[in-house]
Amino acid sequence: MTATTETTAVATFDSLDPATGDVVGTYPIHDAEQVGAAVARAREAATWWGELDFAERGKRLRAWGGVLTRRIHQLADVSHAETGKPHSDATLEIALVLDHIAWAAKNARKVLGRKRVSTGLVMSDHSASVEYRPLGVIGVIGPWNYPVFTPLGSIVYALAAGNAVVFKPSEYTPGVGKWLVDSFAQVVPEAPVLQLITGFGATGEALCRSGVDKIAFTGSPGTARKIMHACADTLTPVVIEGGGKDALLVDADADVAKAADAAVWGALSNAGQTCVGVERIYVHEQVYDEFVGKLTDLVRPLRAGSDAAAKIGPMTMPSQPEVVRRHIADALRRGGRALVGGLDAVGDRFVQPTVLVDVPADSLANTEETFGPTVTIAKVASMDEAVDLANDSSYGLGATIYAKKRGKELARRIRSGMASVNSVISFAGIPALPFGGVGESGFGRIHGPDGLREFTYAKAVASRRMPGLMNLTTFGRTEANDKTLTTLATLLHGKG
Repeated sequence: MTATTETTAVATFDSLDPATGDVVGTYPIHDAEQVGAAVARAREAATWWGELDFAERGKRLRAWGGVLTRRIHQLADVSHAETGKPHSDATLEIALVLDHIAWAAKNARKVLGRKRVSTGLVMSDHSASVEYRPLGVIGVIGPWNYPVFTPLGSIVYALAAGNAVVFKPSEYTPGVGKWLVDSFAQVVPEAPVLQLITGFGATGEALCRSGVDKIAFTGSPGTARKIMHACADTLTPVVIEGGGKDALLVDADADVAKAADAAVWGALSNAGQTCVGVERIYVHEQVYDEFVGKLTDLVRPLRAGSDAAAKIGPMTMPSQPEVVRRHIADALRRGGRALVGGLDAVGDRFVQPTVLVDVPADSLANTEETFGPTVTIAKVASMDEAVDLANDSSYGLGATIYAKKRGKELARRIRSGMASVNSVISFAGIPALPFGGVGESGFGRIHGPDGLREFTYAKAVASRRMPGLMNLTTFGRTEANDKTLTTLATLLHGKG
């Protein structure tokens, strides 16, 4: 990714193929004025889009899903070129988002539409209702590791709720962002309901300060703090997904073969560049040796490369291999062992799979997000110890548990926003489940009913429906009114 300036003084930057360094596209660097203009256009579009009923918005969203489905391989080609991930992984990512589009389109009315609520006996002369109204314009700042699935987790739900969206994709994947925005315009040509802005951190900061009604951000905790700081001046609310250091637990009664297979996928898919990827594994001592043997057997044939046979692609960010190298070096220096890979596995663009054991709990490989194709494995005497180790983290995004008897119990005990039992990362593929974390992993939710409500405000209405039994909101309230009120309160609540 390089920055240039055209003769017309329009600043641009290049999107690069991370496997080769070749330029795959050139995009403008939008400044604060251009971002403000996009938000102004979105404000007008939001009025039109928000006035459409749920059925009409759902119809448009389903049509967009149809476009993505029919052109899935074309979009996967763009994603492959900009992220380096294998074409099949890019296709899987796109396919997973289609269910979310369909779910949001179908369920927005049920979740957000006006509902009557009980008024209680004291206010029985009123009717009451609540509905969830769109905020207006949502700014979405997307990541590069899953440039389709992750930002659409905010965009789709914001659109279904009736908002317009201004989308800034990562500077590493602007082509994917443009493809998504252009395809949406095919099914909603009337107004710029979904717009694209491109650039670096300054463009994202401008979006935060532009007067949008909410920012949805996915990225590192460090950048999340900058986002919140920029949003604070205008009291712009934010939903943050700040990464993770997810653990996988393997109990003594687990299906060890399936646990090992899931661990390999969770740790190494997308070159380990997955916020809910498996970075730490805690295995009961009774099955530790068996698990480690099966996992290493599965890992050894895997290879990172740019050819069609490689199951793992390059590191998308040029700076990331050095982070991985630093974590491996710290683990080895402090007594850890590499059963597969090691320092020699880290290249300039590609990192080969690395499996580490005997790594101290407070090493970088166990405390900081590595975001590479590495994983640590530790032996534990009990699942209580495993839970304690899993929870000994500033992050709290996802978790995975393999166990026959205690899986759900252990899942509830882990401090994380999500967990999968006897599967890996499955919560992300279920549209009805909220997605998000706690601690350094952020706050707020996308997906599911929570994800729809995230981009709305609650509108409560109380309406008198009959002559008042006793008017309490008047200076003309009588002593008899007060006596009736206290008597009624005593009957209702006096025994509590």
